[in-house]
Amino acid sequence: MGNREDLLAGAKRCLFEKGYGRTTARDIASAAGVSLAAIGYHFGSKEALLNAAMMEATRDWGEAVDSAILTDPDGTVTPEERFAVTWERVGETFVEFRGLWAAQFEAIAQIDRTPELKEALGGVQRMARLALSAMFQGVKEVPDTEDELLLGTFYQALLAGYAVQWLLDPAQAPSGRDFLRGLELAAGRVLGRPPVVV
Repeated sequence: MGNREDLLAGAKRCLFEKGYGRTTARDIASAAGVSLAAIGYHFGSKEALLNAAMMEATRDWGEAVDSAILTDPDGTVTPEERFAVTWERVGETFVEFRGLWAAQFEAIAQIDRTPELKEALGGVQRMARLALSAMFQGVKEVPDTEDELLLGTFYQALLAGYAVQWLLDPAQAPSGRDFLRGLELAAGRVLGRPPVVV
């Protein structure tokens, strides 16, 4: 690896261990095994490096989720089973990526003071929503339509809430079956349909 790659790896490690706001340029340089000047040379600033590391770590999480998604070569998995199992597997990724989620929430709390990060995170919203819609349908991609975006937005809202609950207390975070039952209850009450008895 070169200095740039070492800096990204060091910044990701610092994000996971120290968070977004508490990571210093010296922390990153030390973790990367490079000089402080290398940060400015390759990224311009510590913030730009942390933002790049955050985006790369988010892509890493997406790849981890993709590899954990339920495959169904025989077409025997029901949509309900897929929904529940997908949430279970998403939750399993929180163990490895706990630091990323904590750093993301910390960074979002400061988003108005970090316009570069706001732009970067905002710029991937559409792609993230379409990816979530595809993930819960068990397909690689979905068409870029308003319905798929709305479905992805719904999943994104659930994902953010799930991450918060898991960070606060993994033992109290919902299971995949809890998500499914909650969806049944909400649909019954919002749409006036009696919930399925389980």
